[in-house]
Amino acid sequence: MEAPTPPNPAKPVDGFRYADLPTATDFLSILDDAQYRAVPEDWWVAVTDVVDSTGAIAAGRYRAVNFVGAAVIAALRNAMGRREMPFVFGGDGASVLVAPDEAAAAKAALAATVTWAREAMDLSLRAALVPVAAIRAAGHGVEVARYAPSPDVAYAMFMGGGLAFAERALKQGLYAVAPAPTGAQPDLTGLTCRFEPAKARHGLILSVLAMAVEGADRNAARAAIVDVVRLATGAPARGHPLPQGGPALRWPPRGLSHEVRARGPLWGSLALRRLEVLGRTLAAHLIFRLGLTLGRFSAPRYLDELVANADFRKYDDGLRMTVDCGPDLAARIEARLEAAEAAGLVRFGLHRQAAALTTCITPVAALRDHVHFVDGENGGYARAAQVMKAKEAARRAAIEPQQAAPRAAIEPQQAAPRAAGAKPGSESAGMPV
Repeated sequence: MEAPTPPNPAKPVDGFRYADLPTATDFLSILDDAQYRAVPEDWWVAVTDVVDSTGAIAAGRYRAVNFVGAAVIAALRNAMGRREMPFVFGGDGASVLVAPDEAAAAKAALAATVTWAREAMDLSLRAALVPVAAIRAAGHGVEVARYAPSPDVAYAMFMGGGLAFAERALKQGLYAVAPAPTGAQPDLTGLTCRFEPAKARHGLILSVLAMAVEGADRNAARAAIVDVVRLATGAPARGHPLPQGGPALRWPPRGLSHEVRARGPLWGSLALRRLEVLGRTLAAHLIFRLGLTLGRFSAPRYLDELVANADFRKYDDGLRMTVDCGPDLAARIEARLEAAEAAGLVRFGLHRQAAALTTCITPVAALRDHVHFVDGENGGYARAAQVMKAKEAARRAAIEPQQAAPRAAIEPQQAAPRAAGAKPGSESAGMPV
């Protein structure tokens, strides 16, 4: 009997193909519902994050945290034959949409990356593969759009609350992907961290994280986010955190040890791998330093593409931006978000730092589709998320005493029937508590 033919990714049975979605070139347009398409229920959301990224940041290891977050994307892209796939980089983790016929390969790549992160990078990475069907059943959607900052790359944008649900499920231990056996090495071809931090040219690097409050007026919340984007684009160079010509290079690069670990032992030896990577990075450094063109590769063109392709602003159930701006503009952005927060429209966190980090995925340097993830040097998105969570915790703490008073008044009334013989736990579920 003839073996069944696997689904052709170019012609999916559900009619959904990410690469066929229309591409938005105006960032503000990605806040338009018309740009998005619902992801079919038989797809999956791969979601990861670094456990205790706060502690890693405090220890000065945010470059390593970023590297591990980007490693998830590199591993999944390589496992899928470098086919275009929808992903979003979150600083200390990533989310990736996985097609039904790719779920097994994705699970294996995630498992290997979890093991590699622990053994090679001394960071605990947790991963989950969440069914879109389960997200829908919980009342959330997964809707995706494509945004192209340049003609050569497109990044996925998300709406519907599904990614936020997947992240909560991850942290609750649901749909967890178990680590691969000791020694597992994911394919991280193309993952590098060779550029120096890009120092702020206009005052500071501002990391912005803003999300609409559930149940808030959607149009009003979205208008506040649009205002923030417009304020940021009023900065010099429209707030782009990387300078023309790209970030500076040095040799050996600060991220050398990360790249050695990403490539794994050479003939069983990390020392040999280190020598090999030293040679590779020295050659690359000289090529960029001299502005050489070799075959189809041009160093000046690559650096221009790096800036154009940079992923420094995105929307994944909320706005994330890394902006180079002055203190006055940062204060105006904060004031607009504070007003929206006071009106119950958004939750937000900001973090100010002196420079931006760039983590790169360049499988083939001569091609133009290399991607570059930009985050704040001193915690970036992770610090902004901490600020947002701290404010939310403080808000809940302030509400609890107000809720305790009515409970205290009701509890004496509930005590009487129990004393008269009612069994513990037999009270009506509808009784006020």
